[in-house]
Amino acid sequence: MPFTTNGKRDYKRERAWEKANGDKRGKERAMRNKARREAGLKVGDSREADHKKPLSEGGSNAKSNVRIVSAKTNAKKEVLRKKREAKK
Repeated sequence: MPFTTNGKRDYKRERAWEKANGDKRGKERAMRNKARREAGLKVGDSREADHKKPLSEGGSNAKSNVRIVSAKTNAKKEVLRKKREAKK
């Protein structure tokens, strides 16, 4: 659940909570952002950086593990990953 201030999402408070609670999400988000920057993607670009082996499964930001795909392709991959996890 996101933190809100005056009806708007407060990312600064949310990141502080993640850091204080030892949550991996903050670190993983930073790694995804770094992969986007290194791939040359800008804010508002319709393409996304896709990790072939997800960061949550021990993947890395190595060039061999990151590919540039459309948002639609990346969303399809996420749906398939969630289905695999549900079967476990």
